[in-house]
Order: sequence, then structure tokens, then C-alpha cells
Amino acid sequence: MADALFPDGKEQRIARRICAGCRVRTRCLAEALDNRIEWGVWGGMTERERRRLLRERPDVKSWRAVLTAEADAPVAPKQSTSHTNQAASK
Repeated sequence: MADALFPDGKEQRIARRICAGCRVRTRCLAEALDNRIEWGVWGGMTERERRRLLRERPDVKSWRAVLTAEADAPVAPKQSTSHTNQAASK
């Protein structure tokens, strides 16, 4: 990467992979969204992805609050679909 902090094109995929295992990924993304940072990969999202998210959710005042709430939310157990698959195969 010519500039590790602000990669372009296919180099963004490399940066995103680095972000995938980062323990501060959520805080990093919240920082970029809350401060409308336009350049680079932050929290695993490219500038294009962040712009799209900001357009889709103009009502959000604090991305830190939203992302923290989502990270702390309990995960619902997956419903088994085995009974529907069995019925479909009859």
C-alpha cells in the first residue's frame, strides 16, 4: 500500500481485513461516522460505505450510542428450520 492509512481501490480490501480482528473496530467506526471523516478505512468500512450509511440513517445523532447498543444487545437464538425442511421434502 502506498499509504497505509488511506488506501485506494483493491488495497482497501487489505485494510478491511486488518480491521476485522481489531478489538476497537466499533469505536473506530463510530468515531469516523460521528465526525464525518471522509477518507480512509475506519472500523472496516470504506468512505463510500460510510457515506451510504450516513445517507440511509440521517436521524442518528450518535453513532457511538447506536453501535455500542448493537454490540451489547443479546443475540437471539436461531430458529431451527428442520421441521419446515422435512415438510417440504414430503
